[in-house]
Amino acid sequence: MEKYDPKKIEKKWQKKWQESGLYKDYSREKKLYALDMFPYPSGTGLHVGHPKGYIATDVFARFKMLEGHSVLHPMGWDAFGLPAENYAIEHKIHPESAVRENIQTFKAQLEKFGFTYDWDREINTTDPEYYKWTQWIFLKMFEKGLAYESDEPINWCPSCKTGLALEDLENGLCERCGSQVVQKKMRQWVLKMTDYADRLLEDLDKEGLDWENSIVDQQKNWIGRSEGALIKFQIVPKVEPSEFRRSNLRKERLEVFTTRLDTIFGCTYCVLGPEHKLIEKLKDRIENYTEVEKYIIQAQNKTFLERTDLQKEKTGIELKGIKVINPFNDEKVPLYVADYILGHYGTGAVMAVPAHDERDWKFAKKYKLFIREVIKSLNGKSFIQEEAFTEDGKLINSGKYSGISSKKAREEMAKWLEEKGIGQKKMNYKMRDWVFSRQRYWGEPIPLIFCPECKKRAENFSKVRPFPSSSEALGIPQGQTLKNFSKGELLNPGWIAVQENELPVKLPKVESYKPTGTGESPLANISEWVNTTCPKCGGPARRETNTMPQWAGSSWYYLAYVMRGISNFQFPISKYKEEFKKWLPVNLYVGGAEHATRHLLYARFWHKFLYDIGVVSTKEPFQRLVHVGLINGEDGRKMSKRWKNVINPNDVIEKFGADSIRLYEMFMGPFTQNIAWSTKGVIGMKRFLDKVWKLKSKIKNQKSKIQTKNKKLEILIHQTIKKVADDIQSFRFNTAISALMILVNKMEKESEIPNTSYQILATILSPFAPHLAEELWEKLGHGESIFEEIWPEYDPRLARDEEITLIIQINGKVRDQMKVPAGVKEDEAKKLALSREKVIKYIKDNTIKKTVFVKDRLVNFVI
Repeated sequence: MEKYDPKKIEKKWQKKWQESGLYKDYSREKKLYALDMFPYPSGTGLHVGHPKGYIATDVFARFKMLEGHSVLHPMGWDAFGLPAENYAIEHKIHPESAVRENIQTFKAQLEKFGFTYDWDREINTTDPEYYKWTQWIFLKMFEKGLAYESDEPINWCPSCKTGLALEDLENGLCERCGSQVVQKKMRQWVLKMTDYADRLLEDLDKEGLDWENSIVDQQKNWIGRSEGALIKFQIVPKVEPSEFRRSNLRKERLEVFTTRLDTIFGCTYCVLGPEHKLIEKLKDRIENYTEVEKYIIQAQNKTFLERTDLQKEKTGIELKGIKVINPFNDEKVPLYVADYILGHYGTGAVMAVPAHDERDWKFAKKYKLFIREVIKSLNGKSFIQEEAFTEDGKLINSGKYSGISSKKAREEMAKWLEEKGIGQKKMNYKMRDWVFSRQRYWGEPIPLIFCPECKKRAENFSKVRPFPSSSEALGIPQGQTLKNFSKGELLNPGWIAVQENELPVKLPKVESYKPTGTGESPLANISEWVNTTCPKCGGPARRETNTMPQWAGSSWYYLAYVMRGISNFQFPISKYKEEFKKWLPVNLYVGGAEHATRHLLYARFWHKFLYDIGVVSTKEPFQRLVHVGLINGEDGRKMSKRWKNVINPNDVIEKFGADSIRLYEMFMGPFTQNIAWSTKGVIGMKRFLDKVWKLKSKIKNQKSKIQTKNKKLEILIHQTIKKVADDIQSFRFNTAISALMILVNKMEKESEIPNTSYQILATILSPFAPHLAEELWEKLGHGESIFEEIWPEYDPRLARDEEITLIIQINGKVRDQMKVPAGVKEDEAKKLALSREKVIKYIKDNTIKKTVFVKDRLVNFVI
């Protein structure tokens, strides 16, 4: 008998699939869009852990093809950003060359697996024809006022020498290199993601998303909506009353956000974060400003982790000579600055209630500040001198609010604040606006131009209403016309959008691209690129030199695959809208859980913006989301060059074949769980495929349907058809393969197998082992691909288990279980249950008042 030769078979079928265009048939009425999170093409190539998710989507895609769907299953490269640039720096080559070489390596590796990718739709985020659309979307956001220039302190990685968004941190460290991040004030572009916070939160529940609860919870926690109140404390410096009345400070207020307004009578001091702008305004009034300034500098040099560590002792310093007035009791309380208050959260200031907040309590104890109890626990106990009481209760020492519940107090106090005009109810979010600038070379240029003349005109325009009819009114030379300023150009005077017909703004070729560390991108040194003319007035201008973050290109790439089916990214956007309607939302999206609060959040934000401007017709980009569990090395550690435990899939495929590794990675364990690699497991899968191959010799040429002669085999086949289909849909690939193994073992014991039974085996095995299945299908006399076949139907009567486990409960508690024939009648089930020893023991002489019977599940006796 001819031996199973995966090397020969797999090359043959990969060539045939490519030549036939099997995966490019989009004519079927039923559509399915299956998507992998596209990889960063790093220099080391793929290890065996990377393809796990890709195999899963391929199994699902092939199954859906067999169910009669046209399947869009594309692949591309997320090649801009720090990973590619750092690799290039390390290997002393240009990032463009590094990316090109790495993509060739990755693609060659992926092609060996026989995936259903339509390579005609391949994308690369560093392709100017691709990133002109990244720039276009940014400009639309800028036009609508969602992009703004800021010079607030940001997270700065001293190793990567660039600013980072909050989402780029892991426990206060740079996600990319692990360095401790510091706060650094610098100019950057920011996207107003918080404008979409409510929709990003609420649509997780509203839009019928089929996402794992853990991912949904991560996003909800990251967005971090909290309901509370904004309170305005009047600032009182230590000056003569007459001087105070004349000063600008008379109108100045300290705005504080709190979720515990009910505790405000217990406020004995307030605290500012070191970044708070009020400190600069008050510096001439702060008696110990030299000490305060020194403390602020120390705080700025601390890492995010050091400042937020709950176990770390809290530090702070009083702003001497400054008090703030509690609006509820007119009490003057001291004002502190402390590094545990973060400038980006809430208002960057808090009212401190040490009796009812653990952090405030520790701070008050350290600095011997007054602690006033204003909430009593419902049991009346009090240990305020020992620890803070942080739960709701009844108010005490709270004026007219004493005696009422915390919940009611919050409502009444908020109403009073609004009536007095010194506060209001407010929602606060932990999520911040997206810091969008990077001070690096390898990224999409931000398509904005700064024009000093247009800055003046935009500022003048903001003062003139309505828009003046004559250009002279805005100081424009005669003969020039003034185009209207967009909202973004008015909000950011001087910054002018590059015109659509001038996109893409291409990244210039450079020899030196290393980050400068000065807060400027290397692009700032290329004067011939930086200096340009203003597209609005024609005057001298300069380009923005910061680049976009690595997350920009991946925030819309799922749309790019659809666009590639029509053209090579030509304008205008209108030509793609019908295709977007046809394919969106993405039906299945598979990737790493680590992207829950980065890529997934950014992509949802961009998608909602595109929905608002009429580009897409769905509110969410991804309908179903499944995260892939990691594959660790055989030693149980993460695969890494450092541990010398990396396994190249090329080596495994060379020795055992692609179908063996495909099966093994789906059989290792539950798909979403992390698990260690085992080469022995691949050997086991190769043996299983050898068994399937050898079963050909047992085929008996019989026409008709499944033969009824062998009833047990017939039942098992129907059960396996159902089981494999259900498990593929549910991503329980390991149990689907287990069912296939049981069927193959059963067939192996038979002296002969009906032809039709073997054909069914080949079909239901094909999503997992497509090369072997195609070869068997051809040998069975078929001229067409097995993936043009239809998934076999099963008979529900035969697919049903012959025996089931019936649970026996007494008064709702499980007391026993028993094996009974499937479909057992209620009377028979009761009779069998009541004869069991455990049941007799529990019922004894009691009367059975009622019996609840759920067919094929349980019988419950109420006694």
